[in-house]
Amino acid sequence: MWRRGWLIAVLAILTALPLLFHRYVPNSVGNLGSLLDTFLPWVGVAVPILAVAAVVRRSAIAGVALLVPVVVWGLMFGDLLIPGKGGGGAYDLRVLSHNVDAANPDPKTTAEDLIAADADVMALEEITTADMKVYKAEFAKKYPYEVSRDTVALWSKYPVAQSESVDVGFKWTRALRAEVSTPEGKVAVYVAHLASVRVGTSGFTSNQRNDTIKALGRQIADEKLAGVIVMGDFNGTANDRSLAPLTAGLRSAQGAAGHGFGFTWPAKFPMARIDHIMVRGVTPTKAWVMKPTGSDHRPVVAEVRI
Repeated sequence: MWRRGWLIAVLAILTALPLLFHRYVPNSVGNLGSLLDTFLPWVGVAVPILAVAAVVRRSAIAGVALLVPVVVWGLMFGDLLIPGKGGGGAYDLRVLSHNVDAANPDPKTTAEDLIAADADVMALEEITTADMKVYKAEFAKKYPYEVSRDTVALWSKYPVAQSESVDVGFKWTRALRAEVSTPEGKVAVYVAHLASVRVGTSGFTSNQRNDTIKALGRQIADEKLAGVIVMGDFNGTANDRSLAPLTAGLRSAQGAAGHGFGFTWPAKFPMARIDHIMVRGVTPTKAWVMKPTGSDHRPVVAEVRI
């Protein structure tokens, strides 16, 4: 029993290595470090496969070795699986963000799904000119306040005191800032759609996205209002080291008050959470991911106390 399964044991230890040392994988070659960061939780899929092999081989040494990746994975991601972290209960503001997909075949149904979520503030990204007319018409009764800049927009039940485009160094506007006057006070709400990443023959290319991250991060760092909510499609996960200039000082609503990884993309079989609600100066009490709407992303929702 102790002499069998050494290969399985070695593979188990090797499975733990990218979890332990992913920060040391460089981005100099095809941005491999960021690619690993993006799909890091999925490294754990190797564990049940190796566990089956260990049982078949009746290998005690493999079983012991498997404890290493299990413990490492649990320490890294186990807190995401704890239900009720945010406490739930009373909240002051429910917010929603959704990349509605420029190729969405049925924006009207998507709008109806979003209305049913009953958010107080909604942030939408990747809206075409034609679809914008649909969303404005559908949201008009329930959301009297609307701000849009090119392909990003915000709808609110509460007055928007002021709004402005946010320059993230892209050829068209992909981010906006709005001051929403809630019953509990003003909150700065940012809506952003950061540049896309590409996986090609040269690897995982994300330089343009990283530049937009830094630009938006500088804007948020200089924000004067105490309550800040940043929503949108960041084209990167919270584990991706390249998001650090943006996420520094912000809390993930899903990480603080959600249950599970909250994967959002691709909608049919989500493998990564690239759509986010990040906050500062407000407290997330609950967060979740909605069912597919017709977009290639799933909407994200959070409730916060101001």
